[in-house]
Amino acid sequence: MNRMVQTVFFPVNSGQPPSYEMLKEEHKVVVLGAPHNPAPPTSTVIHIHSETSVPDHVVWSLFNTLFMNPCCLGFIAFTYSVKSRDRKMVGDLIGAQAYASTAKCLNIWALILGILMTILLTVIPVLIYQAHR
Repeated sequence: MNRMVQTVFFPVNSGQPPSYEMLKEEHKVVVLGAPHNPAPPTSTVIHIHSETSVPDHVVWSLFNTLFMNPCCLGFIAFTYSVKSRDRKMVGDLIGAQAYASTAKCLNIWALILGILMTILLTVIPVLIYQAHR
């Protein structure tokens, strides 16, 4: 850029206000156009999952609570399932997974014990009935 600056000094005690001049400045504007980059443009894609699926096993726990609830395992599993659902609603997915894992384990044991109790309560009376015949 070419810039011409002209400095004007006035005496200090002249008694008159200073006169200011308008300075003209020249600016050159260069149009560059599109950028010339040899590398192709790249893009980054970020996938954000709005809802992570954490199974809370509430229905399974409720089933085990209502039908053949051995040692109250179904009720305890239902409690952990509700805690898991609460943690999921708050946004604590790690806590929700921990409670859901405990509920799943309790549901498995409640189901196994419930099936065994059902089999034993049907087979043993039949065997006793046949033994007394």
